[in-house]
Amino acid sequence: MGKFKDLFTPRNMSQGTPWKRIAEFAFPLLIGNFAQQLYNTVDAVVVGNSRWGYTALASVGNASPVLNLLLALFVGIATGAGILVSQYFGAKDKESLSTTIGNCITITGIASIVIMIIGPLITGPMLRALGTLPSMFDGCRAYLNIFFIGIAGFFFYNIFAGILRGLGDSFSALLFLMITSVINIFLDLAFVDKMGVAGVALATIIAQFISAILCMRKILKLKDVFTLKKADLKINGEFTKRIIQLGLPSGISQAIFSLAMMVVQRLINSFGDEMFVAANVMVMRVDGYAMLPNFSFGQAMGTYAGQNIGAGRLDRLKEGTKQGLIMSVSTALVLTPLVLLFGPYLMRLFTPEQELIRISMSMMYIIAAGYIAMAASQVLQGVMRGAGDTLTPMWIGFSTTIVFRIPIAYTMVYLTKKWGLPVLTQEKMVFLSLLCAWVAGLIITIIVFRTGKWKKKINKEFLKESDYLE
Repeated sequence: MGKFKDLFTPRNMSQGTPWKRIAEFAFPLLIGNFAQQLYNTVDAVVVGNSRWGYTALASVGNASPVLNLLLALFVGIATGAGILVSQYFGAKDKESLSTTIGNCITITGIASIVIMIIGPLITGPMLRALGTLPSMFDGCRAYLNIFFIGIAGFFFYNIFAGILRGLGDSFSALLFLMITSVINIFLDLAFVDKMGVAGVALATIIAQFISAILCMRKILKLKDVFTLKKADLKINGEFTKRIIQLGLPSGISQAIFSLAMMVVQRLINSFGDEMFVAANVMVMRVDGYAMLPNFSFGQAMGTYAGQNIGAGRLDRLKEGTKQGLIMSVSTALVLTPLVLLFGPYLMRLFTPEQELIRISMSMMYIIAAGYIAMAASQVLQGVMRGAGDTLTPMWIGFSTTIVFRIPIAYTMVYLTKKWGLPVLTQEKMVFLSLLCAWVAGLIITIIVFRTGKWKKKINKEFLKESDYLE
């Protein structure tokens, strides 16, 4: 019973065997990310198999780039909060930890109000800018408007989950998310027939509010780790600045990625083929699961690096990075063939249309090798973020999406059209450009990581072994 309760307590990653600490943290985080991904998947599965058909499925997917763009900056702030929390937790600075958490709560409240106002106002123009097909426009707009009005649940869950991860507790957020994922499934089924894509949006925000409340209750009970006072909720310029400095680059990276996805979505919509739009949704949903271990190890390495830096254990970074790389790449090498083998069965969850399944799998075969490249790059970028260098991953993201992905996608589609190749070949170029971007990102990440300049971003208050930086 004691060991089970330990899963719900903050975990010190500055002690013990590095790979064990990373694995202990990454595994529940992986399941938590799985549950988070399940929200989107259930939405797609339910609408795809409802009376609304793959037009509704395409509508949900077409709304995603707009949604991700407006959420990107805040997700970055949550990342910055997690880094700062992990560093102060590692340093055992209870007062600074309390102020950081209090400021996170206030920032989240302000961000929620802003998006609730701005989101519904710009939904229509942004969907038109995407070249959204007329058959999908109303469904996309309804989905986005409901999601933005109820955005507070999403924001507070992410910030509270980031705080828990920074404290080394990836299990509590996982449990709460699994509970609310089940709730989300039942609500989806209850709402979809009458409301269509708007119903799955309503189901999602209700479930996210519940997960946010559960996370908040858990955090407020950790009085032995920090004590949240009313004064901690008041905006503190120094702490807010540090949270934003750490999180803004990650947020900008997400925003750049979302903008790139909007540009690519416009290219996808330009084919005027609802089936290709729906295929893209299915591929990205399955891709989301294939990427989960990569992102989980990346987040785990960020917490591992942050806590060890806060504790002055810089000597553990090198060995931990090696062990994290081995685990992440090995997982990708095992998972990728399984995704391809069972891919048709996964696609069948979204639609009974055999042609749509065939098209989707042809796209999956193109991008599969990229999962191994992403496994390595996410670990290395996670270490850089944990050290306080969130700018470098931002620039890497900018390079791979803006400099590589978009120009390659448009150029290859243009050339295949000019050469009169089959439409399916033209559509495949969209995914080939994604593979090129992932491989380029790995090469850039390795080069930058090996230069060691990211180490200079470590806050001096945590340095006890400065010879490591030389």
